[in-house]
Amino acid sequence: MKPATIRDVANRAGVGIGTVSSVLNCSRPVNEATRQKVLATIKELDYRPNPSGRHLSLGKTDTIGVIIPFFTVTSQIERLRGVMAVVGPSDYDLNLFTVETVAQRNKFFQTIPYSGQIDGLLLFYHYPTEDELQHIRQSELPTVLVDVAHPDVPHIFIDNVAAARNAVEHLIALKHRKIAYVSDYLDDPMASNFGYQCYVGYCMALEAANIPLRPEYHCQSRLDRQQARQSIVELLSLPEPPTAIFAFSDELALSVLDAACELDIPIPNSLSVVGYNDIELADFAQLTTVRQNLFEASVQGIELLLDLIDDPDTTPIQYQIPTELIVRHSTAPLAC
Repeated sequence: MKPATIRDVANRAGVGIGTVSSVLNCSRPVNEATRQKVLATIKELDYRPNPSGRHLSLGKTDTIGVIIPFFTVTSQIERLRGVMAVVGPSDYDLNLFTVETVAQRNKFFQTIPYSGQIDGLLLFYHYPTEDELQHIRQSELPTVLVDVAHPDVPHIFIDNVAAARNAVEHLIALKHRKIAYVSDYLDDPMASNFGYQCYVGYCMALEAANIPLRPEYHCQSRLDRQQARQSIVELLSLPEPPTAIFAFSDELALSVLDAACELDIPIPNSLSVVGYNDIELADFAQLTTVRQNLFEASVQGIELLLDLIDDPDTTPIQYQIPTELIVRHSTAPLAC
């Protein structure tokens, strides 16, 4: 007899594949009655998770495609951990696609959705163009966006505008008025919509406090720590330097700390710094930052995708992940 698959368990228990995965790996709370039903079904079918994901189902590849640019960045690694927490105990393999140029991105969307290599696509940190959406629609490939909100695609999102505004309002409450924003290049075709959303929140906070927007206080850089540090050194060397900086990622915020150290600028006495993501190093560096649960967002994203693969006619769904400002020792009231 052919071994039972996770899809068999889901069908017999009357739940989605994502729910079965949640029960198997305890990645999110499941109603106790539902959990007991799934466990009973697992026992009844003698289902045994296969980490290598070699069990193929009729017409399926049992492979999930994941697009995650700059996957060596610490925050992206945390996102991948969330994906693997669900994929690991399931019958699925993971195919990770590196897409870091426009040419790579175009080639992917023109070929992979139609190739039959994957059953579904998890797309991180990227707002799809209309052409890309057209390819997804034509291929009928189940797709979920994570960290991006789109009205036509199921997605897991964060209100980055509100989170960024809250971070800058924290600096304003500390009496700072010379506040800079550090991000990637907003006009880069490979940049995410995330940097722009944070910029909007930054501008909204300044406008509400009647603080003039100063173009020289917007420092744009590649996501390379050495290059970012050099750009931030130039920012801090302005004739009238900022007294506070909001960075759209903790990695860039750590570059701010490096640059301040190079220039002998004490943190937080002379410069307050706020980051975004709350990666592990942020706690070590005592960095004030916006905490978003990268792991949980990824878990919800992959579980939603598995449910869509199981039932492609599912109405588009969206989940919002909350954020929280974590105040540590990199921010302080402006010294008079």
